[in-house]
Amino acid sequence: MNFRSHLDEVLSSSKFAVTAEIGPPKGSDPNIITKKAEMLKGYADAFNITDNQTAVVRMSSIAGCCILLKMNMEPIMQMTCRDRNRIALQSDVLGASALGIKNLLCLTGDHQSFGNHPSAKGVFDIDSMQLIQIVKNMRDKGIFQNGDNILARRPDVFIGAAANPFADPFELRIDRLRKKIKAGVDFIQTQSVYNLDKFNKWMDEVKSNGLDKKVHILAGVTPLKSLKMAERMKFYVPGVDVPDTIYDRMKNANDPKKEGYEIALEIVRELKNINGIHGVHITALFWEDIIPSLVEETGIRTMH
Repeated sequence: MNFRSHLDEVLSSSKFAVTAEIGPPKGSDPNIITKKAEMLKGYADAFNITDNQTAVVRMSSIAGCCILLKMNMEPIMQMTCRDRNRIALQSDVLGASALGIKNLLCLTGDHQSFGNHPSAKGVFDIDSMQLIQIVKNMRDKGIFQNGDNILARRPDVFIGAAANPFADPFELRIDRLRKKIKAGVDFIQTQSVYNLDKFNKWMDEVKSNGLDKKVHILAGVTPLKSLKMAERMKFYVPGVDVPDTIYDRMKNANDPKKEGYEIALEIVRELKNINGIHGVHITALFWEDIIPSLVEETGIRTMH
């Protein structure tokens, strides 16, 4: 069987996949990415390079992906619709494929008002749903969004998107996932999971609709590094659901960092036993050095 990427191969073989996030620097030093990558090499199947996350200017995703490729590591290139119109997005899909980038994650993107250039003009020419459809048609039909033919090699990419099981209204979450699957998504990375009860409820809906058979779902894991981070996640980050039980544990802990790590271990162990989950996506914000021990202690890489 021909697989589009290593991640595609792992997921298609029903193995438990691990992806991890590497945030590019607010500068042009490639060593920032190289150091994080060296630390994480061998502990994930593929690595997300973010695209100006939270609308803050950083090194481009495509450049970060190229640095990983030179290190023989597989990148997942994140693409947001906030900063580029359909012309630039399609151009970047072709460029990424030409450079050997095989995984794309299609995102609408955080609004620019959240970032460090709040007066910047947001593009939002299309949204993530439309981007998924465009990339699928470029890949499968060899056509651009306007119907013109791609003349020299189609971009043979593995298409990803995000899903949030916790945003309101909850009833629309399954409908949005179904639409992304219809648009052509191959894998999904979810919002960070803290509320396992609500996540299980979402997964029950996913399974009862047979959607787990149509797309590979990787559950998001973001270890809480401090009480301040727990407070930010609970009260200020839209779409994140930190239950009171987790928040109270962080609040009452003698060592919140250690407690945050223990909570992450428990969450990963629970997630790997949920039917329909095909892997985890670990985002350790400014705490990448714990990913190796988190992966080793939970044994998720040995599930290959």
